[in-house]
Amino acid sequence: MALSEEDRAYVQDLFAGLGEVSTRRMFGGLGIYHGGRIFALMRSEGALLIKGQGAFIQYLEMMGCDQWRHRRASGQEVSMPYWSLPDTARDDPEEAVALAKEALRHLK
Repeated sequence: MALSEEDRAYVQDLFAGLGEVSTRRMFGGLGIYHGGRIFALMRSEGALLIKGQGAFIQYLEMMGCDQWRHRRASGQEVSMPYWSLPDTARDDPEEAVALAKEALRHLK
């Protein structure tokens, strides 16, 4: 399922508190950027994922976020550096922006 213009608008509204947020289509989903750095993804089925690096990973795990695991065509499963965004953050721009700021702070 390809994402719609409404999906893109939702993402930009959700993270508007960061300032300028841009998106790029990738693999049927969206890469979500701030200051030229990708900090989140929306997968083609609508799952919203936040990038986790460093100490932020432990925080995401404590919140019950699940790491995205991708199965390659070869059948090999690969852990990706993205975790599910809590359902509460999908409906609360303040929470979503706070998580996005933490993700950006920990990006290398």
